[in-house]
Amino acid sequence: MTRCRRLANPAVDPEVIERKHSDYNEENSMLRRPFTSPGYHTTIKEAEYVHPIIAALDYALAILDSGDELHRERAFNTLRTVLSLQDQQPDSPTFGIWSWFWEEPLAKMSPPDWNWADFCGKRLLLTMIRHGDILPEDLVNLMKKAVSNSCEAIIKRNVGPDYTNIAIMGAFVTLIAGELMQEARYVEYGLARLQRLYDYTLQSGAFLEYNSPTYTTVAILDLSVLAVYTQTEEALNLTNELLDITWKMVSEHFHPLLKQWSGPHARSYHTFLAPSHLSFLYMACGGEIPFIDEDQFDYDPGWYCHGVRCPDRWLHLFTNIGVREVVQSLPESPEFQTRTAYTYMTRDYALGSFNHNVMWNQCRNLMAFVRTDEGERGYMRLRFLHDGYDFCSAVFKSEQKKSSVLFGIQFALDGGDTHVSLDPVHGRIQASDLRVRLEIGFSGRAPECVAITEDTVEAAMGSTTMTVRSLYGAMDGFGPFRWEIAQEESTVCLDYVLYQGDRTEIDFNAMEEGLFLFSLTLSEPAERVESGAMVSPSEHTVQASSLETPEQPISLTLKKKPANRIVLFHS
Repeated sequence: MTRCRRLANPAVDPEVIERKHSDYNEENSMLRRPFTSPGYHTTIKEAEYVHPIIAALDYALAILDSGDELHRERAFNTLRTVLSLQDQQPDSPTFGIWSWFWEEPLAKMSPPDWNWADFCGKRLLLTMIRHGDILPEDLVNLMKKAVSNSCEAIIKRNVGPDYTNIAIMGAFVTLIAGELMQEARYVEYGLARLQRLYDYTLQSGAFLEYNSPTYTTVAILDLSVLAVYTQTEEALNLTNELLDITWKMVSEHFHPLLKQWSGPHARSYHTFLAPSHLSFLYMACGGEIPFIDEDQFDYDPGWYCHGVRCPDRWLHLFTNIGVREVVQSLPESPEFQTRTAYTYMTRDYALGSFNHNVMWNQCRNLMAFVRTDEGERGYMRLRFLHDGYDFCSAVFKSEQKKSSVLFGIQFALDGGDTHVSLDPVHGRIQASDLRVRLEIGFSGRAPECVAITEDTVEAAMGSTTMTVRSLYGAMDGFGPFRWEIAQEESTVCLDYVLYQGDRTEIDFNAMEEGLFLFSLTLSEPAERVESGAMVSPSEHTVQASSLETPEQPISLTLKKKPANRIVLFHS
């Protein structure tokens, strides 16, 4: 594979800018984009198009980065519009931040997203640093004021090091703003914030937002651009060490044959690795490793002038094919004091799990990538669904050794429904459907899935067989429970149905027992084992012990009774 020509001369692609021009709205100097929503923060439920603040800032910066003089005034107008949308009232609780969309003022959001001080502040800073010589003087003054407001919001909020990507981005905004505007207070805060993140990360050698394809990429971009622009030597040293830790994690989890980012993922928006992530890795490794074909390589304007480069000492992990085992303790937090990530990788698959976590839609707590046909692949991810959407009050716990996992589901009384904290349900829901799902996605031929017994289902994915057994299940007032296999276009679902019927109340507070235990094994034909696991209930707990790994036994003990998350995680 030849080195991509666009990589040899990285710049903003005129074709990319041209496509953005077609979305420009002359009436408000913003970009019109199709509406999407994660279901929180914004109260907009239905809209064909919206005008996102971030997209407008990216558009203005891309125009200026491209050197397009014809549309330069348009970029200035877009910046002026965005600046007018910031809350600039010092006594306001949302001082220094923006809403997501031009259509929706901050007062209508539920709640507003304070991260926009970081996201917007960063983009304004990059615009001033790279193009301050051509920006009108009055616009520069307005931008400096807006960035200063963002810094005040960031300092007031004072996010801790456990919120990885915002901890980094807030350090960038305050430190670089302080250097640019000669504001010592911002420099001191930004450096102290970076030091806190460094100290916190060095406890275990990993970020708490562990192994997230999306946010690890964001972290690398923000750390890299901080290294490019900071004038503070101490900040540069801390940043370079954090970058080395981050690239080690990325390279360890990349499966060279499957070209997938092995789990588990603390946060993720897609399961198969998107072409944009493969393009990012290709760019970061200097075009030396064939992550993606040249005709699929897509250079993102947001990478421009960020100085992204994977350290040479980690490059070999992106190409070395063999058995790999990664065990990583994560930094302590009040809720997660003992969280561990485990990844096991062979030529044909990668299987990863956390030892405990919530079942948020963004979490990939138990997932696998498997080689199916030649050049094809499949994935498996565990989900817990309340009326078809991931239920955040379900708590995941597991123990994994190589290709075998014992895992369980419990129920938290202080959790949310669709989000970890924004929509608390206080241990009580209305539901017409509740189920555990092992979702299998695939390219190429669909896997063959069958029910072996009433407790066991199997999925044949290429030469690898995934066997899942229900070991124990109890949910007071509900049952019997059953396996159900369904296929859609490009997914097969192995569902363990807990309830399906008329809408009814499910009150976890009233339950003495609410938990489910399973075993999962990936195996080759010659490795098939039928022994399963031994289950030992007691008065308050249930213990499962795997018999499939006699040389390295694993066991998992769960409390029977639903409780608050901290009790479930620490028990």
